[in-house]
Amino acid sequence: MERSGIVLVGGEGRRVNGLEKYFFTLGGRTFIERLVDTLEKDVDEIILVAKDPAQCNRFAHLDKTRCVTDIRKLRGPIGGLHAGATAARGELLFVCACDMPCVSSAVVHHLFTLIADYDAVIPAWSPEMIEPLHAVYRRLPLLNYLENQESFSLRHMVRNLRCRYVDIRELETFDPDHRSFLNINRLDDLKKLS
Repeated sequence: MERSGIVLVGGEGRRVNGLEKYFFTLGGRTFIERLVDTLEKDVDEIILVAKDPAQCNRFAHLDKTRCVTDIRKLRGPIGGLHAGATAARGELLFVCACDMPCVSSAVVHHLFTLIADYDAVIPAWSPEMIEPLHAVYRRLPLLNYLENQESFSLRHMVRNLRCRYVDIRELETFDPDHRSFLNINRLDDLKKLS
């Protein structure tokens, strides 16, 4: 069964003064390079979803990826998910945001193994706190939801899919410090990374 990795890169970066978070560096590599290196171990293709063709051009140097743009504009992550799922060849999709530089290959692999007959496998800190942008989705149910949906809410989306929620503690075997779920929302967050 073919698998696709989808990285959402189209955010505005408002909380980091408009800077391009995917080009922030950690350990001598950019966030996007780290994500591509991680995901290529577990997927057959990597799709970057950008807001427009100009942003796609920023990734021309990454030969292991292809970049697509939002089809339904100005819809935030929901628009990115729709464009990525539309472009994907895989039946199973791992989705993450570009500001998560420490995604663990072992965690990604484990999430794929849990899909069974579910539409999605989503890590959860608690019933109210989930990680829909670090999750595995089955392409067709996701697309069926997104094609005609007007809601921008990720919570609304997951409530309309058959989801398996995975307690974060179950993933500590692969990622004891939960680094896979670190996301850099502010410049101060970047300083805390070691």
